[in-house]
Amino acid sequence: MLDISVQADLIWTITALATLGVIVRPFGWPEAIWATAGAVALVACRLLPPAEAWRGVVRGTDVYLFLTGMMLLAELARAEGLFDWLAAHAARGARGSPGRLFTLTYIVGVVVTVFLSNDATAVVLTPAVAAAARAAAAETALPYLLICAMVANAGSFVLPISNPANLVIYGAHMPPLGAWLWRFGVPSLAAILATYGALRVTQRRALRGALATDIAAPTLPPGGWCAALGLGATALLLMLASARGWPLGLPTCLAGLVTSVAVLAVSRRNPLGLVRGVSWGVLPLVAGLFVLVQGLDHTGLLTRLGEMLRAGTRGSAVGTAWGAGVALAALCNVVNNLPAGLISGVAVQSAHAPDRVTGAVLIGIDLGPNLSVTGSLATILWLAALKREGLSVSAWSFLRVGALVMPPALLLALAALQVAS
Repeated sequence: MLDISVQADLIWTITALATLGVIVRPFGWPEAIWATAGAVALVACRLLPPAEAWRGVVRGTDVYLFLTGMMLLAELARAEGLFDWLAAHAARGARGSPGRLFTLTYIVGVVVTVFLSNDATAVVLTPAVAAAARAAAAETALPYLLICAMVANAGSFVLPISNPANLVIYGAHMPPLGAWLWRFGVPSLAAILATYGALRVTQRRALRGALATDIAAPTLPPGGWCAALGLGATALLLMLASARGWPLGLPTCLAGLVTSVAVLAVSRRNPLGLVRGVSWGVLPLVAGLFVLVQGLDHTGLLTRLGEMLRAGTRGSAVGTAWGAGVALAALCNVVNNLPAGLISGVAVQSAHAPDRVTGAVLIGIDLGPNLSVTGSLATILWLAALKREGLSVSAWSFLRVGALVMPPALLLALAALQVAS
């Protein structure tokens, strides 16, 4: 039997290596392989009892259901051309102005993020924006593509449904929709506007000149209209569920399944195409991360973090909120925001942290990843979407923009949260 301290060191080592694999993706292997390999290693090395590992997997049930529904809806919208249709109309609405196209793209990105989640913005909207930039003969597509990455995080705490990390942090203690909007409405607006302003300034040179105006808009087929109606109905259902304090996973999954049946019936598509188009690897990735966090809990880390939050809150809730928000915003760019969110969610729940502290933790987790390409799952998926389009953005060039865009948005959002709290 290994010494307790040795067990803890091994758990930390395996977790660190698995998280590094998720971020770096050695050999080009998918993120899910590294997360699940780390989870299996913890059990195989008898560092985590199978029952505890399973408890970690089960803890993520609501997130799996939420992601399943969202991925189905996003793939339906992509397959039926809904996002291409929206992007083309945005390009036509720009009327030859790069600045106007930038603003319209940003607005579309906010709407998609708020009602479909940040992952949908990164994965589905990115190729549509790339196509719109090409159709408009933009000198460079980078300013518009950066929107897809930045707004995916900046707009991800407008609603509970805007980011799966929100579900993880609050868990079973998700505030009703009215309380959520009261708490995060102004901070979200501050983050969205600050991100827009800073991003617009950093890209001002690339937004000179003129765009093409003779842009053909594709016709949206009946399946596309059906998908749009399904998305709208889903958004209303989720806002209702949030207002009632219900878990969001099951309604999202059911909405995705019902919309899928309706769209497939209208478009007469083969359902296998829909199934193949969904990025199912996200689910074992999240499950593996939940097990890794369960392993860290086994070392007592989460208990110690909870105690630190309780002690800090007793001293100064405002100071603890600012410190936690800024620290987690930085931490996300080292370990990725999903593991950071899982750890933080357990810590704030065990500490019974006050609203202002929990809110600051959520803002740091959601907004901090705009600093670097390793910050969030959404940004990693954005990079993969760029690669499929034959495009790339280096980590250094993203960091140079993120260092100017993220800090003011974070500080303004945290300040607005303190006023709202």
